[in-house]
Amino acid sequence: MTTNTTLTEKTGARTDEAATLIGGARDRIDSLDDRIIGLIQERMAVSAVIQEARISSGGRRVNLAREMEVLGHYRDALGKPGTALAMTMLELCRGRI
Repeated sequence: MTTNTTLTEKTGARTDEAATLIGGARDRIDSLDDRIIGLIQERMAVSAVIQEARISSGGRRVNLAREMEVLGHYRDALGKPGTALAMTMLELCRGRI
């Protein structure tokens, strides 16, 4: 089996040209995913600092009004699926202190 056949099978493409294009695009997606994960991890760390400051000052761990702002921002930018994405991100960022 040749490399092109393997790439074609791996990508589901019907031509070598399409398989090459898909392979390159998937590499870019993998790189973007790594960056997104890094940014979420950074956001989690910043969120922990905010929560610690809020709790230390006698406040609550979570600010629901702020979370609603974040949900609205994601929904406005990405539509209904953006709300689900924001909920997952907020869940990752809660209570990490």
